Amino acid sequence: MLQEEKSEKINQPTIVKYVETSRGGIHLLTLSRCAIGYVVRGEKHIYYGDTLHTIARGEMFYLGIGTHYVEDIPEEGRPFEQIVVYYSTKLLQRILLHLNMNYQINITNQHSCNTCRTTNHISYAANNVMRGYFQHISTYLQEDGFIHDETAENIKLTELVYLIISQTDGCLKSKVLRNMDSAHDNFEHIIYANIFKDVSIEELASKSNRSLTSFKKEFKRHFVMPPHRWFIRQRLTQSRLLLISTSKSISEIGVECTFPNTSHFIKLFKKEYGTTPAIYRARHCMTTSGKVANTDESSEIASA
Repeated sequence: MLQEEKSEKINQPTIVKYVETSRGGIHLLTLSRCAIGYVVRGEKHIYYGDTLHTIARGEMFYLGIGTHYVEDIPEEGRPFEQIVVYYSTKLLQRILLHLNMNYQINITNQHSCNTCRTTNHISYAANNVMRGYFQHISTYLQEDGFIHDETAENIKLTELVYLIISQTDGCLKSKVLRNMDSAHDNFEHIIYANIFKDVSIEELASKSNRSLTSFKKEFKRHFVMPPHRWFIRQRLTQSRLLLISTSKSISEIGVECTFPNTSHFIKLFKKEYGTTPAIYRARHCMTTSGKVANTDESSEIASA
């Protein structure tokens, strides 16, 4: 399972190889740093509402700070494998400054598209150079080359950043360079850290040092929709995951997802998904075990 270790130094890159021998189902992944990875074997699924994005073997991916609904799918008879590089905004800024100051590399990006604006991940087929990079990383990891060697990890991250910014403008380059904006990074950190807390919009505006009007405008620019609607959708998304992955009661799930009033929770859930939590759970139990449902299964996990 792709998951950050809590004890990691935030300004030190971390390079890890994950191996999953069995299909563990859809899970919620929360990142406090950005991640760039490569699928060595199997498939990675990322869910946005009823839309499923597949990252195939040999493809790279970027995951932004925040929450993701993911599932790692092993190949038949062989485990799922991926290599992931985690980095912070401050570390990225340091590397970009180093590349610019010492090698006079002009760092620009003119790319903008709807995919970059509306999703918190990017994937694309790795070219020969990128495949070679991750193969080299894999060899280092097999020989424990990165254990207690911060210098090696910093060098490999710098190399990865250079390879990305040297490409023609595109989604991956755009996503990575967007992290140069530390104000943007801090804003999103505050939002994601308070999804399941009983915090008002006014309090969030204060936490992010903005007026209420400024906060709402910036929120909509980052997340496309107004704050109240986005938070409700995120919490309902989590409730769907808990409904299909735990045996907790409807009221327990409601409380955990910041809906202490069970009747109100059921009403919001039905308005969003057209059915009650109990019926939704029952329908999921009727599907093939361990798989996403054939027609309605892709709607089992939602994300704004």
